[in-house]
Amino acid sequence: MSPGKVASQAGHAFLCAIHSNLSHPNTLEYLSEDIGTKVCLEAPNLRSMIVAWVDAQLNGIPAFLVHDSGCENFYEGKPIVTALGIGPCPTAKFLRKFKLHK
Repeated sequence: MSPGKVASQAGHAFLCAIHSNLSHPNTLEYLSEDIGTKVCLEAPNLRSMIVAWVDAQLNGIPAFLVHDSGCENFYEGKPIVTALGIGPCPTAKFLRKFKLHK
């Protein structure tokens, strides 16, 4: 993905993780204190992203899987999973296997 596309998908992931989990204690604390670090991590493949999504859910951490609608400019117009928003969360050790996005 181009840097602009990555940025837009990361924005979708962040907002949807927050908005789809407004009543979660982590989200309530984050919104009341306006604190938190945001990072973009790179998944080596779709499977590892899905595993991280499942791990987040199993650990009670807010998570949202972003599906790009498949506009003609990207992915041959086909819908595709592009990003995963996880958090807010104080710690997520299962994410340590991912590297920072360059």
